[in-house]
Amino acid sequence: MSDLSTNTRDPSSTQLFQEAGEAADAVRLQFERTHSASLALGSALRTLAPRAVVTCARGSSDHAATFAKYLIETRTGVLTASAAPSVSSLYGTRQDMRDCLFLAISQSGRSPDLVSATAAAKQAGALVVALVNAEGSPLSEVADYALPLCAGPETSVAATKSYIASLAAIVHLVATWAGDDLLLDSLAAAPEQLRRSWDLDWTAAVPKLAAASNLFVVGRGVGLGIAQEAALKLKETSGLHAEAFSSAEVRHGPQALLKENFPALLFAQNDEARAGIETLASDLAGRGVDVMIAGASAQGATVLPSIAAHPAIQPLLLVQSFYRLANAVSVARGLDPDHPPHLRKVTETL
Repeated sequence: MSDLSTNTRDPSSTQLFQEAGEAADAVRLQFERTHSASLALGSALRTLAPRAVVTCARGSSDHAATFAKYLIETRTGVLTASAAPSVSSLYGTRQDMRDCLFLAISQSGRSPDLVSATAAAKQAGALVVALVNAEGSPLSEVADYALPLCAGPETSVAATKSYIASLAAIVHLVATWAGDDLLLDSLAAAPEQLRRSWDLDWTAAVPKLAAASNLFVVGRGVGLGIAQEAALKLKETSGLHAEAFSSAEVRHGPQALLKENFPALLFAQNDEARAGIETLASDLAGRGVDVMIAGASAQGATVLPSIAAHPAIQPLLLVQSFYRLANAVSVARGLDPDHPPHLRKVTETL
């Protein structure tokens, strides 16, 4: 890590900064382009009444799948679980997917194991929906419904706007499936809220994270997926050992590691999970842990500003603000967030 006091690079000069800042436009375009298709898909899902939803994704897209699990289960009551692509791609096992929705999420739509698992699910009787940024990709060709993320080119290795676009597409799908007009209207308002979230000042967290070696990132419910995403981004772009936990799970052992010089970043949306996250934040701060919290407040914690919104939209807004923070932390540590070591934009696993 470089000497923080001598690093003079402008954080706004990175590709990650430019692309993350385009998320609002991507969500707006996606809503306009895919609304009719999403309405048709919602109608098809109400007719199918799937007995289960199986998600399939890797990396940041898998964190979007975590968001999908909580949103689908809380809004439709349908059991949702993550697929292990190797079950079909490596082990060649045929699964019973009749009357199931198979939801594949990908930026590139080209990873062989993801495409193979999706094709196998379709052959096994699933209705296949692909949320994919690269239109015309192998994954979109396999799907029964392919909804473009509309994030446009993303050249920085770390996904940002495509991740937020994935969350927006999931909200759109669930809102039309559940017939939730309030959620749909809230998604329509999200682009402006994303712009405002991008402009929020989270610089108070930069020196804390730039000097850290370890970090816990905590969320719960629909916010757990953005905690996972934030931990991954800090690993990728800042070489920071960051791990994500549910605010409930972290109490079952992992919190024993938290102490002075081992900070915690907490995300909270304004739903049933918020009170527990605030209590955890206060407890940790009272033990001397350097706690940063967004979406809520807690005594002794550094409160990062946030925009009030529908609880299912708040994770999009919080991770938008976080991306600006992650970029600044990477630059402060003397690193290049656009080109993390040993990583490529498209990871092709078998």
